[in-house]
Amino acid sequence: MRTLTLLASLMCMALSVNAAKADRRVAFVVGNGTYKNVAQLPNPPIDAKAMAATLRNVGFEVIEGSNLSRDQMTEKLLDFGRKAQGSDVAVFYYAGHGIAVGGSNYLLPVDADIKSEMDVKLGAAINIDLTLEQTMGDAKVKLVFLDACRDNPFAAKIKSNSATRSVNVQSGLAEMKSGEGTLIAFATGPGQTALDGQEGNNSPFTRALIDNITKPGIEIQQAMTSVRAQVNEETHKGQLPWGHTNLIGAVYLNQAPTTQVANAAPSATGFVPAATGGNSDGVELEYWRSVKESNKPEELNAYLSAYPNGQFKALALARLAAIKSGPSTATRTLTAGVDPATFTDEATQLTEDQIGLDKNQRRDVQRRLGGLGFDNKQTGVFSDETRSVLKRWQAARGYPSSGYLNKLQHKALLSEVVAGPPTANDNSQKAARRAASAPATSSAPAPAPHRSNGGDPAGAAFVGGVVGGMMGGMFRR
Repeated sequence: MRTLTLLASLMCMALSVNAAKADRRVAFVVGNGTYKNVAQLPNPPIDAKAMAATLRNVGFEVIEGSNLSRDQMTEKLLDFGRKAQGSDVAVFYYAGHGIAVGGSNYLLPVDADIKSEMDVKLGAAINIDLTLEQTMGDAKVKLVFLDACRDNPFAAKIKSNSATRSVNVQSGLAEMKSGEGTLIAFATGPGQTALDGQEGNNSPFTRALIDNITKPGIEIQQAMTSVRAQVNEETHKGQLPWGHTNLIGAVYLNQAPTTQVANAAPSATGFVPAATGGNSDGVELEYWRSVKESNKPEELNAYLSAYPNGQFKALALARLAAIKSGPSTATRTLTAGVDPATFTDEATQLTEDQIGLDKNQRRDVQRRLGGLGFDNKQTGVFSDETRSVLKRWQAARGYPSSGYLNKLQHKALLSEVVAGPPTANDNSQKAARRAASAPATSSAPAPAPHRSNGGDPAGAAFVGGVVGGMMGGMFRR
């Protein structure tokens, strides 16, 4: 009966995956940070990489780039425009410096060197209105996320070199209106500036987008309400995302609702983790959960046959080796004494910051993950590689897979002890456990660099055929 229930669940999930992927979804995701002529921004490339992974996970073809010159951005935009033509859903995401001039908005490539309003209008920056019209104008649903509401780094130069004092160079980005089937979201309100976030992490706006827009069964406008609330709370009401929408129907980036496997046998803790819906990783995860404790090689080999390059391949091979070798003296306490809430409480950047891990404690986390078969570099910095490894560890344990830790998950990781001879690291392990059990303190993020925005309705902002012959489009100020 249990096998039939599991198979039925997997079939339903597979059907929902196929339905979601029937839509043609294309995304442009770029983060610019290593500017040559103005202050650099450390986080936009990190933001873009995280957003690209999030969108790929729900079936998007992503045209991705980081630290692009104007020519490189143009090449990416041309590719995006070709692939987004006639698509069901097109997403445009940009993180980095922007500029608002004369009421129009522009994106700044890393090689931008703007000394006057004319430089902007003649193409040193990329006009957002014209770009969106040309690249995704005929997509059925158009979602635009601009994490570029930063102080204009070229404002002083433009004003000082202007032939007239009437030139309007403002802080942040100018207001934009959306055409039919479009949602536009800014990191903060028109003319205001937004935080870039702590160096090495995602900005508050991008982090909130990643946390909310692909939740199973959540409509995009509902998700954006959650995004605004999360950013507002995280910045202590210092930043409130703003948007304009003209969508004419419900839009789901992850349509399958979160469901539990009916009648499945309870786990060791008495809790059945919810099945992940809307992507193939969810099907693989459920398959792995059904065989991970098995002592039958044929069941583990069946998983390896179905997923020869699966995310749990190393664990399956290790399990097979352990079965072949017989009982081992090394034991892992994976679930004993673990708080059941560990399986339900979501982990985010904020919950991880609340733990207060220093560099040595982060290195200890990386070392422990490596000791459990999740290989990663022990640098003391949680890079994209570490985030990916954390996701695999969370998925293997049945925890919500976010790539971030909370106090319960960190405690559970510390409890996974591999028995063996004492090592030189024992003292650091004990110190890490003492630190993990001590009351965690949280502090507000340190002030970070600002990304700037601006814009002007420049007719030649975008090169070649991309801007040639542009007429009034879906975005009107």
